[in-house]
Amino acid sequence: MKRKINCETARNFSIVKALEKLGHFPKKSTEKEAWFLSPFRSETQASFKVSKTKNRWYDHGAGIGGNVIDLTCKILKCSINEALSFLNSDTLFFSFQQQQLFSKSEIGINIVKVHDIIHPALIQYLNFRCVSLSIAKIYCKEIWYAYKGKQFFAIGLENDKSGWELRNKIFKNSSSPKCYTYIQNNKEQLTILEGMFDLLSLAVRNETLLDISDILVLNSIAFAKDIEQYIPKYDLVNLYLDNDKAGKNTTEYLKETHKNIIDQSNIYKNHKDLNDLLCYENKKEV
Repeated sequence: MKRKINCETARNFSIVKALEKLGHFPKKSTEKEAWFLSPFRSETQASFKVSKTKNRWYDHGAGIGGNVIDLTCKILKCSINEALSFLNSDTLFFSFQQQQLFSKSEIGINIVKVHDIIHPALIQYLNFRCVSLSIAKIYCKEIWYAYKGKQFFAIGLENDKSGWELRNKIFKNSSSPKCYTYIQNNKEQLTILEGMFDLLSLAVRNETLLDISDILVLNSIAFAKDIEQYIPKYDLVNLYLDNDKAGKNTTEYLKETHKNIIDQSNIYKNHKDLNDLLCYENKKEV
């Protein structure tokens, strides 16, 4: 019979294994440490360090760290008891029973299957984010991917290098190569958004705007300079970046550098981003 773990024994549970259970895999690993893309935000350079010797984590981008219980509670937004239950279980979040075997030499995320969004868990997640299935199907797919012989699924937005931004209720992830998503509709104006759910939220709130625009989703604020080459091609550029420090700084930089940009963040000035505003509006209507 499997013995239940308590707080003291749970602290010895490998943080690397806990992250893998949650769908996060190391970008670089040595005997003493592992580096991950932060599970708390989108980034292209791994800033999330796990000390294998101390079994502690530290997010350099946010300046926070802790033990495996702290991390599990933060990612799952759950209580300590729920975190202990998760660590004690053999369950992989968003996994399924039929597992395929892969060679030990295989590295990274491998896309197994791409099709229209049909899984109930993903539809439920879209509902939680106040996005209709019909809207999500226009821009996204259901992605099944494999890592170390196990399979997971998520909502995926394809980028310009055929990599995927992957989202479900538990985690944010991406397959290589990482890049922005540029949707060209041969229009004279461009709409720039920070992430997948900013795109989907704007489609819910103002689908007409997207119909008359080319669309560029950064997928990471780090790609802001890479997409500057496209901005001068348009008469008008609508910019929707997050109301955090990185988003505001990038907005100011782009506005100062390109005179055809209109900052639209005042629409959601009291909210983190477009999806936060959308969910707020939906709660008010209930």
